[in-house]
Amino acid sequence: MTKELEMTDIGLMAYYLGIEVNQREDGGFISQAGYAREILKKFKMDNSKSINTPVECGVKLSKHDEKEKVNPTFFKSLVGSLRYLTCTRSDIFYVVGLVSHYVEDPTTTHLKIAKRILRYIKGTIDFGLLYSTSNHFKLEGYSDSDWGGDIDDRKSTTGFVFFIGDTSFTGCRKTTYCHTFYL
Repeated sequence: MTKELEMTDIGLMAYYLGIEVNQREDGGFISQAGYAREILKKFKMDNSKSINTPVECGVKLSKHDEKEKVNPTFFKSLVGSLRYLTCTRSDIFYVVGLVSHYVEDPTTTHLKIAKRILRYIKGTIDFGLLYSTSNHFKLEGYSDSDWGGDIDDRKSTTGFVFFIGDTSFTGCRKTTYCHTFYL
């Protein structure tokens, strides 16, 4: 290609669209730690106390929540920022999909869950994905279903994630609302 096109070698990739790439002996590690810090600062959660889980076990949200309404533009911005963070953070994949259902008419309950995700991110800011250089290339997939689990309309949620070795490379969370997220 260098004979046909003018090219310049700028070295190994280190940063691309908010994704930090660290080439290591054991593989390539990608994360969004800098972007996560920006999100925390933007939503004034950079001084918040961190927590160990992004959502409490068994949480069920509803569109018919009686709590006070919050600014939908603010909530959409927060959820959109979290959705981009799922590129390298499969640990928040499920809960970000959960709060995404409520961007049109969010309440303080929905905002509380979204802020909990931010508090979790604060404590796990350096999490990311390691694409290992090992010879363990076993393809594994996992799926789960929540049949009729939506308390508003009894719609089902299904999801899956696939791994090559120890690293997830694609996943999906889907309801009949067609919210799909790819890693």
